[in-house]
Amino acid sequence: MSLPHAILTALLEKPSSGLELTRRFDRSIGYFWSATHQQIYRELGKLEEAGHIRALPAAQPTRGQKKEYEVLPAGRAELTAWVGRTEDPKPIRDALLLRMRAAAVVGTEGLEAELRRHLSLHERQLTEYLDIEKRHFPPERDSVEDRLRHVVLRGGIDLERFWIEWLTQALRELGG
Repeated sequence: MSLPHAILTALLEKPSSGLELTRRFDRSIGYFWSATHQQIYRELGKLEEAGHIRALPAAQPTRGQKKEYEVLPAGRAELTAWVGRTEDPKPIRDALLLRMRAAAVVGTEGLEAELRRHLSLHERQLTEYLDIEKRHFPPERDSVEDRLRHVVLRGGIDLERFWIEWLTQALRELGG
């Protein structure tokens, strides 16, 4: 249910075409709520049907022109209501954790290499998040909106640090 809300959020930040939304997802929202190009386009159609968004009128109609969407009052109301709802955290569902549990039963062959690969991926992601923080959140950016966006990024930074520490410990336990 959260993809439509992610799209509404992105469109309220800036009216965009489906392609622009996909690119913006790859650079921001996608770090914590990913979606494919097809999922975004499918959801745009549903949001338009529900009266939550509309395609902006084109300056001059041309065939094949990309549609740019904006959020309508009903979409803003839906997003506002969703922000205020309660929702329990989702249980963790992680293949690596399951693999480690399975390794306790069938053996650890190949597990160390996979743990090292994951460690490297998390180290790279942490570096990327820290670069984003440096570029986009200088101390003088102190509006409520900036602080909220920054706290989301810091959540990602903290999660990457957690995974790096946890994977390092798991490798030590494995003897690697």
